[in-house]
Amino acid sequence: MLYSCKICQSSVTSMVDKKKERTYYRCSSCGFVYLDDTSLVSSFVEKKHYEKHNNSFECAGYVAMFEKFFQDGIQPYAKEIKTVLDFGCGEEAVFSQILKKKGFEVDVYDLYFHPEKIYRSKKYDLITSTEVFEHLKEPQSILQELTSSLNSKGYLILMTKFPPKDDKEFLDWWYRRDITHISFFTPKSFEIMANEVGLKVLKTLDDNIVVFQKC
Repeated sequence: MLYSCKICQSSVTSMVDKKKERTYYRCSSCGFVYLDDTSLVSSFVEKKHYEKHNNSFECAGYVAMFEKFFQDGIQPYAKEIKTVLDFGCGEEAVFSQILKKKGFEVDVYDLYFHPEKIYRSKKYDLITSTEVFEHLKEPQSILQELTSSLNSKGYLILMTKFPPKDDKEFLDWWYRRDITHISFFTPKSFEIMANEVGLKVLKTLDDNIVVFQKC
């Protein structure tokens, strides 16, 4: 079977985790990396995996991650933002509660824990998605859907780790070992995705934050 990049349709090379018998594909052009479909876990296993996470206010590191994400990614645009969608909020929707305390009007969505898609009938000044896109099998279609829910000049701000460029480093990388992490994006792959849906990349921060604005 011939494979091509899900983002730009360019050729890919394979990387094999022999121990776990998992194959990944890396795009030769945009650098996007994704897990072979034969290794994807079921929805049942995925949900059970998420339920094991201590993603609550009781976890100081988890809360600190969101505070830093807000300061670095959102604070520069806060004066332009009133309404927010936290997409992929998790069971306790911690970040949405942080945003509400800061004075924003916030809706939430999560595939397993808050599945009502109320955002489909609304528009937002900001959509956030923290540690979500690495879980998506078809990220481009989700990006298109989120863009449709943004107000004109609205912001979409994502958090997800950019992958190492070296294959050996990637296979040794802690972040890819999560069984639900299946898609890994580079700044270039995000730029291509953005252009296709009517977004522009304003900036990338560190190795894990991307700020988009609707054109």
